[in-house]
Amino acid sequence: MSKRTIPAAAITSAVKKLAMEANFYLGDDVLTAFERFKETEASPSARALLDQLSENARIAADELVPLCQDTGYAVIFADLGEDVAVDGNLKTAIEEGVRQGYKDGYLRKSILNDPLRRQNTGDNTPAVIWIDIVPGDKLTLFFEPKGGGSENMSEVRGLKPADGREGVINFVVDRVKRSGGNPCPPVIVGVGIGGTFDKCAQLAKRSLLREIGHRNPDPFYADMEREILERVNKLGIGPQGLGGTTTALDVFIEVYASHIASLICAVNIQCHSARHKVAIL
Repeated sequence: MSKRTIPAAAITSAVKKLAMEANFYLGDDVLTAFERFKETEASPSARALLDQLSENARIAADELVPLCQDTGYAVIFADLGEDVAVDGNLKTAIEEGVRQGYKDGYLRKSILNDPLRRQNTGDNTPAVIWIDIVPGDKLTLFFEPKGGGSENMSEVRGLKPADGREGVINFVVDRVKRSGGNPCPPVIVGVGIGGTFDKCAQLAKRSLLREIGHRNPDPFYADMEREILERVNKLGIGPQGLGGTTTALDVFIEVYASHIASLICAVNIQCHSARHKVAIL
């Protein structure tokens, strides 16, 4: 069976568009969540802040300017169909799309070439690229700009297997509590459980691609998502850390097989500007 060929130039063009649209347009799921949580929010100042976040999103979309000055580390999940051939180098095509998108979209370039010898690369590359081989003849590109403020509040921890369900919940809630207002709440909380240290962190980050309100298909983990969300919103942190009952808009859990001696858990916090877009080629 011959493979379907996708030109590298088409991938670059798609990524360029995703980079700009992800930074200009906040998802309808987030905007709807602002309105829904405003109805139950006890604090008048918190309700006013939710209105301001909605207005910020409207201005960004109308004027094609970034939702936030931190236009993020470019994180791309590329689901490559096993019946697809790329006419060129996939990673190079993605990097060029990031480079063009951040330049033509006048997006802040935030990436340094070395974590300790800190010099800006000038074009927001390199990106973080995760490639997964999946069935089919399509290439699906998920673009997730990840701001530094929320990323700094994320954590991976090796729990004891005996800590179990309650230990995981306590760790996640405590991570949000210790974060306070730093990640610009209301946040979305991505949780990975299982796998290895690196796989668990990837699970937590990929979970943030889910739309608000979409529960884990396993009722056991769906119930955990609801319980964590309820406990987080009782912390009193509130929008922008100024108090209220809207600290998180949602909690997403993704799981993977676990070693018998391990219970790895990762928390990847996303700010209220839950930016992600997708293209299918």
